[in-house]
Amino acid sequence: MTPVQAVIAKELRGYFVSPIVYVVGAIFLLIFGLLAYLYVVFAGYQAIQLMQMQGGQAQLNLNDLVFRNLFASMRFVLLIILPILTMRLFAEERKLRTFEFLMTSPIGINEIVAGKFVSVFLVFLGLLGLTGLVPTVLMLFSDFDWNPIWTGYLGMALLGALFLSVGLLASAMTENQIVAAFLSFGMLLIIWLISGLGTLMGDTTLGQVISYVSFMEHYDRLVRGLIDTKDLVYFFSSLVLMLFLTHRVVESSRWK
Repeated sequence: MTPVQAVIAKELRGYFVSPIVYVVGAIFLLIFGLLAYLYVVFAGYQAIQLMQMQGGQAQLNLNDLVFRNLFASMRFVLLIILPILTMRLFAEERKLRTFEFLMTSPIGINEIVAGKFVSVFLVFLGLLGLTGLVPTVLMLFSDFDWNPIWTGYLGMALLGALFLSVGLLASAMTENQIVAAFLSFGMLLIIWLISGLGTLMGDTTLGQVISYVSFMEHYDRLVRGLIDTKDLVYFFSSLVLMLFLTHRVVESSRWK
């Protein structure tokens, strides 16, 4: 077993013996299912109205009425849920006084950071996989294009990875888990609101740069079924930056 695999196994054991992952997972899946139900009901009302107006069978685009709205709404859910998943990663080590033991172990900081991130990302991917039941069930009753759904899930995975990396950084900065959660939420909210500042500046160079820093338009394009190289570069470069900053924070704490 490699050092990274050892850290991943340790963190996964910690998650599944704790009630946090079950509570967070249940809330996440409940909200996803509830939103999907509401958007399906809304699509049904739209179909009834069209049938009354046209006098025939209505043709509805579930990709626009259900899935696009569903994936767009999940940004808010991820913003609140994921900081709770990451708050314990380093903060708990400091609180339990096992951080010093971890730093003096033969496992390098690179492996520690990578292992902790991969472990929480695997938990998140497991939750995303469970949500796949929604489009699978809807497939039995209606026809729709799967390509925007795949890109929507890709967008949620990339957005989740970015959020988790920010949460990992926040957890490395404090020993209080609640503080780590709020710090992560605050940083993500600032990155979110930056998009509004870019919009106010219009189609200027500075406005485009500021808009690029925010994840909003990158995620929205994936939700619409568009895969652009610059969006993928944004998510991967942001992820690498957050993990690098986490590495630096952990390394600086090592010598305190």
